[in-house]
Amino acid sequence: MQTQYDVILVGAGLANGLIALRLRQLQPELKCLLLESHAHPAGNHTWSFHHSDLTAEQLSWLEPLISVRWSGYQVRFPALRRTLNGAYGSIFSDDFAHKLASVMGDDLWCNAPVSQMSPTQVTLEDGRELHVQVVIDGRGLQPTPHLQLGYQVFLGQEWQLAQPHGLRQPILMDATVDQHEGYRFVYTLPLSADRLLIEDTYYVNQPTLAENATRQHIGDYAQQQGWMLSRLLREEHGVLPITLSGDVDRFWQQQCGQPSSGLRAGLFHATTGYSLPSAVALAELIATLLPTAAGTLNQHIERFARNQWREQRFFRLLNRMLFLAGPPEQRWRVMQRFYRLDAGLISRFYAGQLRLSDKARILCGKPPVPLGEALRALMMTSATPGKK
Repeated sequence: MQTQYDVILVGAGLANGLIALRLRQLQPELKCLLLESHAHPAGNHTWSFHHSDLTAEQLSWLEPLISVRWSGYQVRFPALRRTLNGAYGSIFSDDFAHKLASVMGDDLWCNAPVSQMSPTQVTLEDGRELHVQVVIDGRGLQPTPHLQLGYQVFLGQEWQLAQPHGLRQPILMDATVDQHEGYRFVYTLPLSADRLLIEDTYYVNQPTLAENATRQHIGDYAQQQGWMLSRLLREEHGVLPITLSGDVDRFWQQQCGQPSSGLRAGLFHATTGYSLPSAVALAELIATLLPTAAGTLNQHIERFARNQWREQRFFRLLNRMLFLAGPPEQRWRVMQRFYRLDAGLISRFYAGQLRLSDKARILCGKPPVPLGEALRALMMTSATPGKK
């Protein structure tokens, strides 16, 4: 006899996984089913965040999921090297998957692709139909003509080294590498004394990456740093949306009333692409709202996402300067200038909580790209309501 569920989460990625875990914590009596189309949940990812992106309460329940953390990080540019304080942490998808499997048990179904869904029904590809009070779609950003996007694309490799690397903190951006096609940097996480995650990352106009060339770049970079690569442990690929502008009204009309989460709901930092802080906040919201009707839940999720859209208007403006002003190989100048600013401002930037004075400070002075192009990029909007 099949269990009757109250809520079904389609897609066992970060956003829906956090919702499932928070529901288990706050509403264990609620019957929640987590569906994943692949053989295991959570995919192959590393989700990172600054601790200052979250509240103390959020950190407290997220704490058991954090795989590794550091007390600060570095950035490197042609004319700037800087170490910034502040805790920074990462969650590995393998660790997250084990936690989901442990907590959800038989209520996590893998190899369960969905052929159709509505706000209250799911049809699996094997023909089974499941009827519930609420279905939440967390399967990633769907193609949409209503967002103008740039992309952060990367290939990361986790390496066992032959000798200790000597790196004590992450290097979130090393933009001293050759620049071509867009803003490029190498992102490095020291996972142990002799293990590193090295990602070659690009801010580009199209979501494509020359994988073989990128693997070679990682090998060359490691050699330049004096790191002796011994054994490749894992490789991951990523494409994160970077929002330039969009029509938020039509974006939500496209959702057709379907409750959604994560990238599917447009919930990510417009400039960095980080999605974990928004996913944590949404998980908390949903855990306090359920049980409720699907239409009511969708209204709350849409209101939450629209608030984030309004709060990130300034970030989209900066993205237009980064992507549309000046030649692609000079985009690093925008980021180098930004990282010269006050450490508190940088922290508030990552958290999406800039003050009015922060915004003025970011924009004041001579822009690091041609003035005319900077102004055109900053002013680029559409007359369509909701699009900016």
